[in-house]
Amino acid sequence: MSLRVAFALMLVAAPAVAQQAPVITLWPNGAPGSEARRTEAETVKDSYVSNVHNPSLTIYRPAPSHANGAAVIVAPGGGHRMLVWINEGEVPAKALNRYGVTTFVLKYRLARDPGSPYDIERDAVADLRRAVRRVRAHASDYAIDPARIGVMGFSAGGELVSLVADNPAPAQTPADAIDRVSARPDFQVLVYPGPLGTPAKAPAGAPPAFLVAGSLDQCCATSAMTLYSQLRTAGVSAELHLYADTDHAFNLGTRSERISIQHWPDRLADWLADGGWLIPHGSAKIPPVSRKEP
Repeated sequence: MSLRVAFALMLVAAPAVAQQAPVITLWPNGAPGSEARRTEAETVKDSYVSNVHNPSLTIYRPAPSHANGAAVIVAPGGGHRMLVWINEGEVPAKALNRYGVTTFVLKYRLARDPGSPYDIERDAVADLRRAVRRVRAHASDYAIDPARIGVMGFSAGGELVSLVADNPAPAQTPADAIDRVSARPDFQVLVYPGPLGTPAKAPAGAPPAFLVAGSLDQCCATSAMTLYSQLRTAGVSAELHLYADTDHAFNLGTRSERISIQHWPDRLADWLADGGWLIPHGSAKIPPVSRKEP
């Protein structure tokens, strides 16, 4: 069953009154540099979220009957001005639940929100690193495998993924026990990722990657191709899907008339399965396919 179809079925079967997903803040006393504004209300307009000062994770759990211990932290896009919360956060999170994946949607600080005091590489990236650490440190609380935690980013969120997964981490003095936990994701998914973080500065140490973009995307097709080439050259397992006659922001493909775009989430599901990420207890991934002499 495709991710797209699975989500549609989930909507049909949803109860009339949905339970509110639980939220956890990344820092108990507020993010560094944002403590004074952590109680400030976020702004929500047409499902887009802005004015984020207290970074958090919203948790979406799969049904216990098929939860497999994999986890994905989803970073929505929005040009660092807002968060496309539904189509690039909640929808992919719930779709991944159908494959047994526990998902965490990240609200990160927005450097281009009007009047924002934040910086992308200092603050927004720190939020994603802290999210990985927070999920890994509490893996047992969510019944997930601390060695199967991935990050998935759309557009601006893809930039954060690349800056965390494919570039060196800055030196920092740990402020608490969570800061001592590894922030390296075990796999990465970049959906029409923006150009920040590419070319990567540490591709050799990057985790396996799945990249998808549209060939007409003036913003992000080149960055996806550049990163894929770097990872491939560095010997990192990577898969790239570049769809013809397709521009930016196709989300999970539900609004597109193109059959290929409607089914791109199926390719992600294939990749997750082949990589062993959906298999509990660290089972081996499908071995690489090599050329065999006739």
